[in-house]
Amino acid sequence: MEQAVQEALANNLELASQRFNVSVAETRAITANLRPNPILTVSGQTLNVLGATYSASSPAGPNQLNVHTDFPIERGHKREERTAVAKQEKTLAELGVREMMRQVIFSVQSAFVDVQQADENLKLAQENLQRLEGVVTINEARLKSGDLAKVELERSQVAALQFRAAVQQAQLQLDQAKTQLQFLLGRKQPVPNLAIAGPFRREGAPPAPAEMTRLAFDRRPDFLLFQQSQARSRADLRLQLANGKVDYSVGTEYTHQRAYGVGGSSLGVYFSVPLPVFNRNQGEILRAQREIEQGSARIEAQRAFISNEIDKAYRQYTVAQQLLTSVETGILAKARSVRDTTEYSYRRGEASLVEFLDAQRAFNDAMQTYNDARANFARSLYLLDTVSGATVSGS
Repeated sequence: MEQAVQEALANNLELASQRFNVSVAETRAITANLRPNPILTVSGQTLNVLGATYSASSPAGPNQLNVHTDFPIERGHKREERTAVAKQEKTLAELGVREMMRQVIFSVQSAFVDVQQADENLKLAQENLQRLEGVVTINEARLKSGDLAKVELERSQVAALQFRAAVQQAQLQLDQAKTQLQFLLGRKQPVPNLAIAGPFRREGAPPAPAEMTRLAFDRRPDFLLFQQSQARSRADLRLQLANGKVDYSVGTEYTHQRAYGVGGSSLGVYFSVPLPVFNRNQGEILRAQREIEQGSARIEAQRAFISNEIDKAYRQYTVAQQLLTSVETGILAKARSVRDTTEYSYRRGEASLVEFLDAQRAFNDAMQTYNDARANFARSLYLLDTVSGATVSGS
C-alpha cells in the first residue's frame, strides 16, 4: 500500500496537472512585482514634405522634432499589494495540490482494497471449484462402480460448470480492479501480472469524532483553502483600495526646430494626473468586500460539511467493525463446519448432492460476506484518515 501511494503521488496524471498551477502562480508573482514601463513618443511636426515652405508670412513651419518621455508613478503601494495578492494565490495553488494529494491517496487506498477484495474472492472461487471438481472425480469413480446414478454425476458436473463460471467472473473483477489501480498510479501501460502484497488493514480504535474534527480544521487542505481564499480576498481588497488612488505621470520633452539653417532646441517638463471624478474603482472595492463576506459564509459552511463528513465516516467505521466482529465470531466458523460435515457425509453417501451444494453455497456466501466485511472495515479506516486530514498532515 505504501509503495502504491508513493508511486501515485509521483506519477498520477491529474496530480501532475494540478502541480502546474503552482508554477503558473509563480509566474504571476513575477508579473505582479514588475514596475510600469516608461513611454517614449517621437513625433515630427510642420514638416515640409508636402511642398509647404516656411517664411515670415507662412505659419507652416519651421520643421519640428519632438522626443517625449513619460514615467508613470504608482501610488498607494500598488506593486506591493499586487505582489501580496500573487503570493496568496501561490499559497492557494499549493493547497490545491495538497487537496488533490488527499483525494488521490484515498482513491489509491480504495482501489488497493478493491484489488485485495477481488483477489480474496478469486481465491475463494478457485477453492470452491477445486472442491467440487474433487466431488465430480469421486462421482465418476462411483458411477463406474455402479454406486451412483448417472443423473447424479451430471448434476455435480453442471454445478462444477457454474463454479467455473464464478471463477472466470472473479478473475474479470480482479483484472478490472488492477487496471483501475494502475490508472491511479499513473501507469500509461498497465502491467497484466501486477501483484500486490499485504493484508487488509485492521487496527485499533481511531480518535473520537470531536478530536478528529479539531484535527481536520487544522490540517485538511480543502478547509485551509477556504481560509486562504479569505486571506486572498483581504489582500485583494487592499489592492483595489490602492488601485482607487490615482497615479501620477511625469515627463520630459525635447524639441528641436530648424529652417533655412537657423534653429534651436528646447526642453519641457510635464506633470499629469487623472481627475477621479467618475471612476474611483468603487465597483472593484465593493466586489472585494462582498467576496470577504462570501468567504466567511463559505468557511462556516465548510466547517459544517467537515463535521458532518467525519460523523458519517465514524458511523461507517463503527458499523463495519461490528459487522466484521459478528461475521468472525458467529457465521464463519459455523458455515465452514456445516460445509465440511456435509461434504464428508456426501462422500460417504449419507447426504444428497443438493444438501452438499446448499452447504457449499452457504459457506461461499459467508466467506463473501467476510471478505466484504474486511474490505469495508479497511476502507472505513482509510476514510477516517482522509476526512481527518491525517494522510496529508506531513505534506
